[in-house]
Parts: sequence; structure tokens; C-alpha cells
Amino acid sequence: MTAAPLTDREISLVRTSLAVVAPQAAEMTVYFYAILFARYPEVRGLFPDNMDVQRDRLLRGLLRIIDLVDDVDNLVQFCSRLGRDHRKFGALEDHYPAVGDCLVASLTRYAGTAWNAEVAAAWTRAYTIAAQVMIAAADDDTRLRPASWEAEIIRHEYRGHGIAEITVQPDQPYRYVAGQYVSMETPWYPRTWRHYSPAHLPRTDHTLTFHVRAVHRGQVSNALVHHATPGHRVRLGPPQGEMTLATAGDRDLLMVAGGTGLAPIRAMIEEAAVSGMRRQVDLFIGARTAQELYGLDDMLRLAQRHHWLSVRAAVSHENIPGEQGTLPQVLHRFGPWGWHEAFLCGPPDMVTTAVHTLLHQGTPRSQIHHDPLDTPILTAPLTSHRPGQEIDQL
Repeated sequence: MTAAPLTDREISLVRTSLAVVAPQAAEMTVYFYAILFARYPEVRGLFPDNMDVQRDRLLRGLLRIIDLVDDVDNLVQFCSRLGRDHRKFGALEDHYPAVGDCLVASLTRYAGTAWNAEVAAAWTRAYTIAAQVMIAAADDDTRLRPASWEAEIIRHEYRGHGIAEITVQPDQPYRYVAGQYVSMETPWYPRTWRHYSPAHLPRTDHTLTFHVRAVHRGQVSNALVHHATPGHRVRLGPPQGEMTLATAGDRDLLMVAGGTGLAPIRAMIEEAAVSGMRRQVDLFIGARTAQELYGLDDMLRLAQRHHWLSVRAAVSHENIPGEQGTLPQVLHRFGPWGWHEAFLCGPPDMVTTAVHTLLHQGTPRSQIHHDPLDTPILTAPLTSHRPGQEIDQL
């Protein structure tokens, strides 16, 4: 970070003034985007047509930056992620002053008597520091890889229950690590990105296969499952995520997958098989009904070839032979798992409850891994933190 960190006085000013505008945050973000697009119409093309989600992301990103202003290492890490990720939107260095100008104007309007020249100067410094880090990270990333990858859908297989396996062929080699996830933009909803995990190890032909479930009111997921066909083109952002086997140390592994959350879990198990790993792997797959146990047969066949892999299925809403109950309930019955490295992927409620189950049974939080449960770029855990402060990944 080239600029000097904020002083204690400046930190107090930005946090106090943010608390003043917080009750009016929704109105302020609407106003911010209104004046941004009016004053700088050239930036409108960077944003999706439907701004509802984007408004919320701006506020949460701002809140996290302000939370980190006295934690330089994490502030740099978070803003660097934002800068690299913003490349896929087409963000340029010239856009950052426009955003800063409209941010200060919005705060001026909604902070009322809490706003003065000293507060304005502190906010300008805070934003300038964050923007400098984002710009530098984007510049560095430009030398390493594309901002995004164009790709063509070459295979689309509907698997029932609102799930499709979609294989894409990028125009350029796409490198990632098993367990990571990928942001995808579709032609039906430009500038709207959703995250999906490749369900396999990297392939020599660089194709990627995603397991996509059409979620209720999910525009992108429903388009991919029900409308996409071979020949349609999508755009991929850079790989993200820290849920990889590199974090596992030498412990046995606990893998927990709900629905299409099996995709990254399956990729990591494939990596374990190829690498010749000899640790025990306990895989739990959960669903509401037996018919919704997506991918179970493939995992059972893999377990027949590898004695170190144990596969159990849990069904919560149907009485069938086998394990009954939700995944967290079944995990509790088979636990404790304090000596395992745990990897979880699936619906947020399932992951949250499973994490609490593992913690209650004595599994250290440092041995529990899952992707962010909300917007990844805003909620991904940071690797370093203040002494004595526990990073909450939930």
C-alpha cells in the first residue's frame, strides 16, 4: 500500500459517520447509483440491467472496507481481491475517481450534520487508499492472465430434478485447482455473474463440466438448465476459492456434499485418487429424497476402486433403507470428527448447521473448510487477521 494508513482520528471519523448513514443505507445506495449514472453515463455498461443485487453488494463491500481500515494486511488482501475481480466487468483506472466522487456526494447528502470538511477528507483518504490497492492488483493481474475467458457450451445433459451437467470449451486454456469455483456470465443476463464449481480435475483439453441446479427464481440457473444448448457462449471469470486439498495437511478427510455441492467435493476426491493419497476419506451425500441423491452411483463406483473411500448417503424426507435424517444429524451420529480435515459444500443452511455440529463435537474451526455462503468476493475469509480475533466463515 503506497499511501500511509489512516490515523486513529480518521478511522474514528469514517466509522462514526458511517453509523449515522447506516439507517438510510438503502436510500443512499439508490441515490449513489442514480448520480453515478447521471454524472458518468459511460460507466452504466459495467453494471447489470437489474441493479437490486448490485446495490446491496456495494454497501456490503463498503462496510467490509471500513471494518478493515485499521487492519492494513487484511485491507490490502480484500481490496486486491476486489481489484482483480473487477477486471471481468471492464473496470478501468479512470472509473475509480468517478465512484469516489459519487460516494462522497452520497455520504454528504445522508450524513447531515455529522458531515464536515474533516469527515470528507477522511473518507476521501479511505477511498483513495482502497482504490489504489484495487488498481495495483488489477494491473498486476493483467500481466498474469486474461480478465475473462470466452467459452462455448459443447454438451448439455439434463439429469432430472432441475439439474443439468453443462460442459464448456474455453477459447484459451483455463487453469484452476480441484475444489475451486468459477464465476460465469450468460448471454441471457449480461453482466450478471453466478458461481459454479467444476466437477472434476483439470483436463488436458481444458473443458470444464459444471453441475447446475435451477433454483427458485434463479434467472441465470434456470436459463442454463432449461434454455442453454450446445453452441451458446458464456464467459468465465478467474478461478477463486481456497477449499482445496492443499489446506488438508496430513489428516484423514471428511467430505460433506448436499445436492450439486458434490461437484467440488468430487473433484477433490478425484485428485486424491490420482495423487495416490492413502488417507481415509469419509464422504456423506445428502438430499431430501432418494431420487435427489445426485451423483451417488458415481461415488459408490469410485469407492469400489479405492478402499480408502467410504460413501454414505443421508435422506431427510423419505423412509428408505440407509441413513435417515439431515446431513448434520447423520454427521453427529457418526462423529466426532476432531481428527479430520472437513470440507463441506451445499445449501447454505446445511453448511451452517453442519459447521455448528462439527464445532460442537470438538472439530477445530481451522480444520473446517467451505466456500463463502454469500457473494464470494465480499465474504470469502481472509487468511490473516488481528491477533486473538477468530475469523467467522459463516
